[in-house]
Amino acid sequence: MKADLPNNIVEDVAIAVVLMSETPEVKNWKVYIINLKNEAITNVLITSKGYGEKDGKQIKTSLLRHSIGNLTAQSYAGVEAIDTQVFGLTNEYWLSYYIDKEIFDKKFIFLPESIVEGNMIRIPIVNKPGVMIK
Repeated sequence: MKADLPNNIVEDVAIAVVLMSETPEVKNWKVYIINLKNEAITNVLITSKGYGEKDGKQIKTSLLRHSIGNLTAQSYAGVEAIDTQVFGLTNEYWLSYYIDKEIFDKKFIFLPESIVEGNMIRIPIVNKPGVMIK
């Protein structure tokens, strides 16, 4: 069955964890999907989950499903708010979308402690600081 699926390569689509605002007490973060293509992507679906070890115990977050719909060329959409408490876990986002009648999918994985100031860049199109996987 898996051999019947096309081997379409995801290019020019990114997932970014973006710093939305910050005060001395708290930082507010949000996850975005960014379409860097010069064409629209449709039927965009994303699942998200976190997993890993904290204080010697295995932890799993809930699996969340997000229906984004259609995303025009050179645009972005919010996926979910993300709490800094899960930055110590592996945060996984599984993306699927269509271009015309072809399906594309890719897994984006933010490793534990990878969402840190040293890895931050200016996120294209969103124009805010964050960590991006393309």
